[in-house]
Amino acid sequence: MKAGRQTTLRDHAAVFGVGVHSGLSTTLTLHPADADSGIIFVRSATAEHPEREIRADVRAVTATEFATVLGDSSGPLCSTAEHVLGALRGLGVDNAVVELDGSEVPIMDGSATPFVDAIDRAGLVTLSAPRRYLKVLKPIRVVQDKSVGELRPYDHGFRVEADIEFNHPMIGRQKMAIDVSPDTFRRDIAGARTFGFMRDVAKLWGAGYALGASFENTVVIAEDRILNPNGLRYSDEFVRHKILDAVGDLALAGAPLLGAYKVSRGGHRLNYAVLSALMADRSAWTMVDAEMPRRTRGHADVATGLVAPAYGPDVS
Repeated sequence: MKAGRQTTLRDHAAVFGVGVHSGLSTTLTLHPADADSGIIFVRSATAEHPEREIRADVRAVTATEFATVLGDSSGPLCSTAEHVLGALRGLGVDNAVVELDGSEVPIMDGSATPFVDAIDRAGLVTLSAPRRYLKVLKPIRVVQDKSVGELRPYDHGFRVEADIEFNHPMIGRQKMAIDVSPDTFRRDIAGARTFGFMRDVAKLWGAGYALGASFENTVVIAEDRILNPNGLRYSDEFVRHKILDAVGDLALAGAPLLGAYKVSRGGHRLNYAVLSALMADRSAWTMVDAEMPRRTRGHADVATGLVAPAYGPDVS
């Protein structure tokens, strides 16, 4: 394992947009946090409700039907957390506060790119504490109807292998495998947008979902074509977006994973079920610290202000 220290944001950065399901406007602000804080979601105080905060881990998940919802015994705190979580984990941010003044993380353009841009504006700094990894020790497998998800040991970092299959000419069968690092996440995953079928719109609206969906934030699929004027960003954008969701959902492990996730026909519900099964089996994982870099005598410590490698060998 490469040496590495924990990271946080250098400064604050904010984004503003609507929730894809609620249709309501929300400002999301990313803040620095101390070492060992992890990712904390904070809902700003209002006249009706006091400020609330929740650490982003699997125990905070309250729903996974169309998005990942975080909350506690007093109710949901925020929904659609997966894209900002994916951006933070994908870029190797260990500690941050995610503050919202609404009930849903804004969907932005449907991808993680706006959150990546916000993290870049804030900048990253390294902290004195070593990065802690959650290392998968044995395979954990969950089957839900035709969907299968498995976490298994993988000593070279964090890998996602995904395949999807839709009975639709614009999607069909798509597969992708990737070792997730800041470089590969930026280039291959962050820009993949959420997608939906035009035939499902009325049903979703009737159930109170997708009220903020539009061509600006969702790839909309008709019977025989993509309705967005600019088309797709990648020929296999659909499976890439599934990987983005998986990176965000598995960030709820509370630490970077050392393991490989293989998922077939997956979604938020399956990602949550696999991670829950892993965490419930204490013999299936352990926490390990990254090796701290050695000082070179006669040279200044130049680590401060630099981003430590996020994952294992050859994937950073």
